[in-house]
Amino acid sequence: METEILRNYARLMVRVGANVQPGQEVLIYSEVSDAYFANMIAEEAYLAGAANIRMEWGSEEFTKLSYTYQTEESLSEIPAWMEEKMKWRVDHLPAAIHIMSNDPDAMKGIDQAKYFAVRKNQAPVMKKYRDLMDNKFQWTVAGIPGRGWAKKVFPDLPADEAMDALWDAILYVTRVKGDAIKNWREQDARLQGKAHWLNDLHIRTLHYSSANGTDFSLDIDRRLDFLAGGEYSPRGVYYLPNLPTEECFTSPIKDSAEGIVMAAKPLSLNGFLIDNFGFRFRNGQIVEILAEDEKTKQILEDMIAADEGAGRLGEVALVPYDSPVNQSGLIFYNTLYDENACCHLALGRGFRECIHGYRQMTEEEIKAVGVNEAYTHVDFMIGSPDLNITAVTYSGDTVPVFRNGTWA
Repeated sequence: METEILRNYARLMVRVGANVQPGQEVLIYSEVSDAYFANMIAEEAYLAGAANIRMEWGSEEFTKLSYTYQTEESLSEIPAWMEEKMKWRVDHLPAAIHIMSNDPDAMKGIDQAKYFAVRKNQAPVMKKYRDLMDNKFQWTVAGIPGRGWAKKVFPDLPADEAMDALWDAILYVTRVKGDAIKNWREQDARLQGKAHWLNDLHIRTLHYSSANGTDFSLDIDRRLDFLAGGEYSPRGVYYLPNLPTEECFTSPIKDSAEGIVMAAKPLSLNGFLIDNFGFRFRNGQIVEILAEDEKTKQILEDMIAADEGAGRLGEVALVPYDSPVNQSGLIFYNTLYDENACCHLALGRGFRECIHGYRQMTEEEIKAVGVNEAYTHVDFMIGSPDLNITAVTYSGDTVPVFRNGTWA
């Protein structure tokens, strides 16, 4: 891949994604195998005026070894030095840039019950610091090819060709070729326009239907807004959390989901590819996992059991079926990309930033809106070529929102 194109991509992450400000501290999260690109981002961040940059390195191979050989108790322990790092983040609020190159099969073969139990055990401490930082700093997530990931997406190509093909796909869906920054200013404006339209409708209920069995509804509180594209930090810095993004999203009232919703695309979860599944909801809670495969059921049951709020919805996102991600014809096996292929829902944590004026509200007032609280957040895709979504507004009007998989 040409160095200048990669530079443009790194610059996009820094200048538009995290929008690093002069004098600001920066954290870059990267796999050790991606050091070449992490260093490219670091240089772009310094050119943007970053005061200092810290790298947080990860290794999927080491993580799998840890889950293979350590006990649940030792994995669940959060040592004092790790808490001190989290306290530092709360105090300094550095801009954060996450590079994703994960092999979808990297965690295949680990004990899924142990994995989710560890997350459940760590959640009280981790959530405390996450809540202290939530919506208070700029962050962005973007992907680059890893060799395992590339071979998963392009299994019939030699490894080097698969890497090149995945680079081409990522640069296409992230609009990097040409003037990447201009492209994203225009995309952000399009998304903001759709979000404004949705908010002007004052939607009370959304009803979904498609031939795959989806017949499902959820409610949206008057105080909840649809968001899209970029957002502002408390310091007034505009940033773009996800590259790419094609969605308008909000959080439903956590007790409102009713009916059956079926996944339209596979879900890659901890080394397992889960397909042909769905959920039956009653009073907002999953009451039945719909899947013929017993392994699929068990994985989903373990995920739901690991978090008190994981059996309820935290997000509803509207994405047209003709999005660039879907037009690529690929399954990326990575939620950042696959969730931007079509409409999706998410189990678990909702978004308090969707509550209008949430920064001026007390914790009690925020909880009263009914946004789901959880540590986990798992997106699954429900968009299909024949998906119809109809809104009922608070004034009683019925308005088509999606017809045949795209905006009405």
